[in-house]
Amino acid sequence: MERTVYRPLCLLIAAALGLLGWADPAPASSFRLVDRDGVVHLTNAPTNARYQPQPGWSGTASGWLAIPEGARGRYAQEITDVADRHGVDPKLVHSVIRVESAFNPWAVSRKGARGLMQLMPRTASALGVRDSFNPAQNIDGGVRHLRALIDRYGGNLPLALAAYNAGAQAVDWYRGIPPYPETQQYIRRILNLYGPGAGPPQVIYRYEDSQGTIVYTNIPPVFPGR
Repeated sequence: MERTVYRPLCLLIAAALGLLGWADPAPASSFRLVDRDGVVHLTNAPTNARYQPQPGWSGTASGWLAIPEGARGRYAQEITDVADRHGVDPKLVHSVIRVESAFNPWAVSRKGARGLMQLMPRTASALGVRDSFNPAQNIDGGVRHLRALIDRYGGNLPLALAAYNAGAQAVDWYRGIPPYPETQQYIRRILNLYGPGAGPPQVIYRYEDSQGTIVYTNIPPVFPGR
């Protein structure tokens, strides 16, 4: 008797800015594999050459890749707390997580990125994240990483998102958004989710006061004697 198993899906839904407009990318394709035990595996990110494409439909079109409301709300308070702590708009974090993993804490990309905010092992290690599949650790590490990139590029959100997706080295090499379709799609999708009404990203300043406290503010700090 044939049994059906739906594998955890890794949704690396990339999106970007540029001349391509603001339309969402085409629905992700779906692939099917029947293993030697008769188990049917369905995925949008095949990791084995034996996966065969499902003709005429996609997971998105059929609804089985839809994000359950419960998944979106499950981490809402944690996202808000971490985002506020690091001076990042919670709505932006929600948008990044939706594109990166569709709120699946067990997501693993074909390149090895893991968890809600799809941290690469080396990045996670540098951020002190011991378990990328732990939602609290992953969100905290991902938001800190995003915060650092926003600071690095002077509040330029598209550049920060490009670096989150393609790496800061690629952004620095091209002196702007790299000409990678995946990265360009990635930025477009996140900004579309973040909201056209969000306007240009607000510049946030980070500095350490005389007591050693890290301060985030939208008001440029004034230092005596400068």
